[in-house]
Order: sequence, then C-alpha cells, then structure tokens
Amino acid sequence: MAHIVILGAGIGGMPTAYELREKLGPSHRITVVNAIDYFQFVPSNPWLAVGWRERDTITFGIRPYLEKKKIDFVAQRVQKIDAQGNALELADGTRLAYDYLVITTGPKLSFEEVPGSGPEFNTQSICTVNHAEKTWGNYQELLEEPGPVVIGAMPGASCFGPAYEFTFIVNTDLKRRKKRNKVPITFVTSEPYIGHMGLGGVGDSKSMLESEFRNNDVKWITNAKVTRVEPGKMFVTELDDHGAVRKEHELPFKFSMMLPAFKGVDAVAAVEGLCNPRGFVLIDEYQRSKKYKNIFAAGVCVAIPPVEVTPVPTGAPKTGYMIETMVTAIVHNIDADLAGKPAVSKGTWNAICLADMGNTGAAFVALPQIPPRNVNWFKKGKWVHLAKIAYEKYFMYKMKNGTSEPIYEKYIMKTLGIKRLDHH
Repeated sequence: MAHIVILGAGIGGMPTAYELREKLGPSHRITVVNAIDYFQFVPSNPWLAVGWRERDTITFGIRPYLEKKKIDFVAQRVQKIDAQGNALELADGTRLAYDYLVITTGPKLSFEEVPGSGPEFNTQSICTVNHAEKTWGNYQELLEEPGPVVIGAMPGASCFGPAYEFTFIVNTDLKRRKKRNKVPITFVTSEPYIGHMGLGGVGDSKSMLESEFRNNDVKWITNAKVTRVEPGKMFVTELDDHGAVRKEHELPFKFSMMLPAFKGVDAVAAVEGLCNPRGFVLIDEYQRSKKYKNIFAAGVCVAIPPVEVTPVPTGAPKTGYMIETMVTAIVHNIDADLAGKPAVSKGTWNAICLADMGNTGAAFVALPQIPPRNVNWFKKGKWVHLAKIAYEKYFMYKMKNGTSEPIYEKYIMKTLGIKRLDHH
C-alpha cells in the first residue's frame, strides 16, 4: 500500500484527493495536509469583498467531506519538506512519511516586495477569504465617506483577472448605491497595456476592456511600477515601452485593492533543487519534479515562464482549466507508476476563464496559453455573469460531494459551446 500526501486543500488539492481515491480505490492511503481546516472558493472573493456573498456560502470545513471518501486530513502548517527522507515535518513536531507527494499549495503572497502594501498596511486584498472579509470592512468605510479608489496589480503579479473583476464589481455596486459619481476609480497595473492579462492579450481583450473602462469612467495607468504605499497615497512610476521612466504619479486614495506578486510558500521554496529562484516548483511534462521523481505539483505553485518580456515584470496566470488538467495528469501518472508503467499523461497549457463584471462578464479562450495560438477568443455578455454564478455553485457542490467529475470539460466548455479543446 502506497501513501500519497497532498499538500494544500484548495482548488487543486481537493480535486486531486477525490480523483486519486476514485482512480486508486481503497487499496492506497491518501492524506491531505492543509494549514487551515476549511476550503475557500477563492474565485468568489471579489463578491465577498463588496458584501455580495457571506463567508459561509463560499467556505466549508474540510474534514467531514474527505472522511466520507476515506481520505485522511491533517490541519497543520508544514514546517519542512524532507525530500530526501520522503517526509513532511509538521508544526507540532511530528513527521508524516509519504511515498508520493503532490504539492498544490498555491502561492505565498509577496506583499513585502512593495513597502506599505497589503492588508496589514495600506492596501486591501481579495486573495484569501480572510482578506476579502477585511476588504469588505474597509469598503464599507468608503461607502460612508466616498473618495478616490485605486485597484490593480503590483509589479511581478501574474493573476490579473481578479483585479479587472473587482474593478467592474465595485463600479456596479457603487452605481446601485447611487454613489459612483462620488468615487473616481483608477486602475493601476504592471501590464504593458489593458487586457494583456499576463498572456500577451487574448483576442480583442485590449480594445474591449479599454472600451469598458471608458464607458464606465475608469482611468488607467499601465507599465506601472508601484514603488511604495503610504496611508491614503500610492507612489507609482510609469514606464514607457522601452523601460524608461515616463511619469511619476502620487495617487491619493480612500480605498485601494492591489493584487501582489506571488512566490512559492516557504516550506516548498526551501527544498534544495525543487524550485526556481521565486520558489515555484520546477516540473517536467508529466507534472513531476525534475529532481525528485515521487514529487508532483499542480496549480499556482508550478513554475511557468512569462509569455514575453515586459517593461514592468508580469507573470503568466494558471487558470482553472489548466489546473484541472494538471491534476488529472498527476493522478494518471501516479497510478501508472504504482503499476510499474511509465508516465504518459500531460497537463495542458490551454487557458479558459470566466470573469464577472458586476452585471455582465467576459470570457476568454487561449489555445494554447502562450502565443501563437490555434484559438484566440474573447467575448462579453450577461451570460458570462450568470455562468460564473453557476460555476461557483457547481464547484462547491462538487467539493462537498467528492465527485472527481471535470468541471471545465463538462460545464464550462458546454457553456462556451466547445466540444473539444484540441479541435475547437
């Protein structure tokens, strides 16, 4: 009997556990290790941050749902990964041995790279449910005393979609409350242009998102290098396309939400030979560590190069469909290894995303994620807003019921009218 340990219980880790249990049956032990004892549906955090969701609707306790599937659960932070000794050292000092380790931790939020940024200082975040709740409290102060708003992404960020989502959600919410006219909004991003998304743009994303910003009175600064944040003031160096300083900005704000750059979590980044300098896991085409063949990784913790060099550093995002295919590849390759067969399953770097815009939404398909592409598609409409709501409900249902059914292949692709990603 093999023991497979999954480190992280988010959008990658929970499906990994369920798919492994279904694929391997009861003959092998599966353990999920997570620093907290609850699952949080991160894509809903922008709604929570403006009061459109309650915490209880997008979180649930992990243990009872895993136990139904005969999956062990440990709610502890990992202090160290002993990759040579095939064990985790937990916060309480105990060791947890493994035969295979699957890393799905997500990222470390690197607020410290911009002095004065982050929920402990002067900007808000929607990266965790706790952050989103704090943002909601700060947002209510804005509603009491309206003033300028700054939303966007810091240098080195790789996840831009939620910043766009939150901008439009705040815009919609303020209009509903008849307070939009009292709140100037500025979008500040490290992207070289609006709609770049860390992907080099997708279809008409640049013109479409610029048009939406103009139609909704949102100003923007691109090639923006935020250098520091003080209470109520953000300092931004705007670069030109050649990396030279174009303009220095001092932006006053009453409320600000800025997405940070990501790094690998400390315990993962500290393993010799496992990660790149930013702490992201270096993997081969089969989702395995290049150094430790019994360690696999999926999701945001995986090292993926940026699609292009930009004046201000930007990373490449890891979208839901990509993560789903990484998970499935890991499951099949562990199963193959247990049977003494070579790994053959590969994840995909195709990108599919649904982004809410308050009362409408935008969807994009990039096949593959890195240009040039076979499919380069970006559309908007009310249907995307409704599809995102349905996706939230479907994913929460899937996680509570332990089904390994692929969400993107059955639901999202059907919504977008895609039969097969490789034959769109």
